[in-house]
Amino acid sequence: MVQSLEREKIRKMQGIMFGCSSSCCEDSQASMKQVHQCTERCHVPLAQAQALVTSKLEKFQDHLARCTMRCNDKAKDSMDAGNKELQVKQQVESCVAKCG
Repeated sequence: MVQSLEREKIRKMQGIMFGCSSSCCEDSQASMKQVHQCTERCHVPLAQAQALVTSKLEKFQDHLARCTMRCNDKAKDSMDAGNKELQVKQQVESCVAKCG
């Protein structure tokens, strides 16, 4: 999923950003500061997209971690209740499979 997002969306945005930055450098009348500001503006959409992807991935990882901890807590309770290890292991695997 992440790789296809990178290939299909992020790379296109990178190409647009580099093209935009290149056009900033073609203005021979622009000062160094103006060229720098222009290229910075070109980078904004890609930086925002990358920040969004990073944020979503972090939230998903947090969700998985919390869910896995709940599954482990249930397993501990189940072991304490006297259930067999194999049965508890299967319960954990089933629980974790539902986390995604």
